[in-house]
Amino acid sequence: MQLDFGKNYFDLFGLAPSFQLDTPALEQHYREIQLQVHPDKFVHAADADRRLSMQWATYVNEAYQALKHPLSRARYLLQINGVDTEEERNTAMPAEFLMQQMQWREAIGEAETASDIDALERLAANLRAESRGLQARLADALDVDKDYTAAAGSVRMMKFLEKLGEEINRVLDTLET
Repeated sequence: MQLDFGKNYFDLFGLAPSFQLDTPALEQHYREIQLQVHPDKFVHAADADRRLSMQWATYVNEAYQALKHPLSRARYLLQINGVDTEEERNTAMPAEFLMQQMQWREAIGEAETASDIDALERLAANLRAESRGLQARLADALDVDKDYTAAAGSVRMMKFLEKLGEEINRVLDTLET
């Protein structure tokens, strides 16, 4: 195995470091590398080779998962550019974003109380649209403007949207059972 643990995730898959990602290329490179390093290929190899194969398979899976999902990809891009998103320490958000969050949480609560699955599905659709808009702004901040401070703020907002989406899904699962 001639792979290099020192490569960043983008280099590992032969991709340019960018938020806008060629997802089919990522998946293709992932499968190609997994064919090389998968532990099943090393069942009869020496112990050291089996351990190295396991380490590589784990590293490749970790890299793939980080780049596959927009939020983790943005975090990783910021990380390799030396920027901490400060998600645990910095919860400051624009006032209108916080107001929207409160309105969505209130609407989720009302829909849950009324067992209104249609309302929750509309909220989920609105949330997905908001998330797509935020991802577009994040792509501009990361790929075009190289404005990592703005990108870190967008990552923090995306985290909020992701949590709201999880809450909607939890309520939908509860109501549908």
